[in-house]
Amino acid sequence: MAWTTFLTEFENYLKLERSLAENTVSAYVHDVLKLKQFLDICNRNVSPLEVEGTDIQNFLEYVHELGMTVHTQARVVSGIKSFYKYLLFEDVIVSNPAELIEAPKLGRKLPDVLSYNEIEQILNSIDMTEANAQRDRAMLEVLYSSGLRVSELTQLKISNVYFDIGFLRVIGKGSKERLVPIGKDALKYMKIYLDEVRVHQNFKPACRDIVFLNRFGANLSRISVFTMVKKKTLMAGIKKKVSPHTFRHSFATHLIEGGADLRAVQEMLGHESITTTEIYTHLDRDFLQQTLKSFHPRA
Repeated sequence: MAWTTFLTEFENYLKLERSLAENTVSAYVHDVLKLKQFLDICNRNVSPLEVEGTDIQNFLEYVHELGMTVHTQARVVSGIKSFYKYLLFEDVIVSNPAELIEAPKLGRKLPDVLSYNEIEQILNSIDMTEANAQRDRAMLEVLYSSGLRVSELTQLKISNVYFDIGFLRVIGKGSKERLVPIGKDALKYMKIYLDEVRVHQNFKPACRDIVFLNRFGANLSRISVFTMVKKKTLMAGIKKKVSPHTFRHSFATHLIEGGADLRAVQEMLGHESITTTEIYTHLDRDFLQQTLKSFHPRA
């Protein structure tokens, strides 16, 4: 049976047997459909019966990457868990791949970060002879060097890269512009990509000025960047759950650890409120506490 058939039966079950509100039913069905679309894009062309727990976890990491609220993420988890509970109840499956999936806590969670050595490990493990290697290396360098959001990276324009002064003009949330400094290594790899790859690439007219393109000459999707980061992290032997946003978190954390001014970090990240940036001071306290435990003889 296809996804469509299962979703139709699931929708009827939610309406008739559970008597859920129309909005809730619509949201649950929509969320399961999004899971299917995510798997298709990731070349996991499987039926609902073949979905594994890791597939669901990867999808939820992607949902988190999109910047959805914790409440929305919790609803997505609830919808997917309900779908697989239904399949289990109907004896369509013998085990529930969503059983161990937990909804996000509604309190603020400290983001995962990579150490500098782990960043280096990922970057240096890229096989530069592979297709798209120069583009992927440049993207990872930019993510870590400037702390961009994925949407900002995929929309970055060539005309907004100022190689001479080491700055990027970025279009952030709410179409707000900001200038972000970028390190020399990231600029070096971006220039290599632009001069050796991008210049020879065909592109769609609307993407003439876009830095990073897919093989069709169009904007990269957020899912494709997410998938690339997961692949490179796995190849580097990093066991942590890493997404493009992890590079942004690591960028901010390493700045704070190095003594950077909180307001400067806020400006670079494009945060509206300083309280959003202050989460990285908590990470810094953890770092300091760990330093004490590691190096003080009586800690």
